[in-house]
Amino acid sequence: MPDDNKKIDQICDGLNMISEDNSIPRNIRRGAEEVKQILRKPDDPIDLRVASATSILDELANDPNIPLHGRTLIWNIMSRLEELA
Repeated sequence: MPDDNKKIDQICDGLNMISEDNSIPRNIRRGAEEVKQILRKPDDPIDLRVASATSILDELANDPNIPLHGRTLIWNIMSRLEELA
């Protein structure tokens, strides 16, 4: 479990990069913040948190307004989430 928390912290660092990047549309930055909140809920099982986060990130990655570097960041985060599942 401590290893999972370390991975979640690293994933949240990536989400911070998205939410602090002003070249990324506001709705996507808000979505990144929402994913961070979901991942930080210790009461929910890890697989439920990962599934919820992956679902939201998939929607964000498919947004037509997201710049390429933002989409790449989201894909990297999703691959890190798969390590937790």
